[in-house]
Amino acid sequence: MTTPSCPCGLSEPYEKCCGRFHAGTASAPTAEALMRSRYSAFVRVDAGYLLRTWHPRTRPERLDLDPAMRWTGLEILGTSDGSAFHSTGTVTFRASYHGGSLHERSRFERVDGAWVYVDGEFLA
Repeated sequence: MTTPSCPCGLSEPYEKCCGRFHAGTASAPTAEALMRSRYSAFVRVDAGYLLRTWHPRTRPERLDLDPAMRWTGLEILGTSDGSAFHSTGTVTFRASYHGGSLHERSRFERVDGAWVYVDGEFLA
């Protein structure tokens, strides 16, 4: 029996990919890795992880996720900065769900050495 690949679209099993970030045993090394792990958190309805990886300046008090939402895929369209050598970065992506898609350019910053989501701009 084969282990299913991670919801983020990479071929690694969830536990070796985004699962270790969700469990807190590792931190996302790049803005793109954080973006992928946040997408996987939406798929898995993990509001706690989403809030933990949200910049304190822009983080909402709470996050109510719809468990009926069915995410169907993530496509990374572009990245700017966001590596181990940067303090900021952007990731442009398209996240598909049953009935449509979300196209966004997300901004990320490092806080105490860890990548966090700042905000995003919806694109047409």
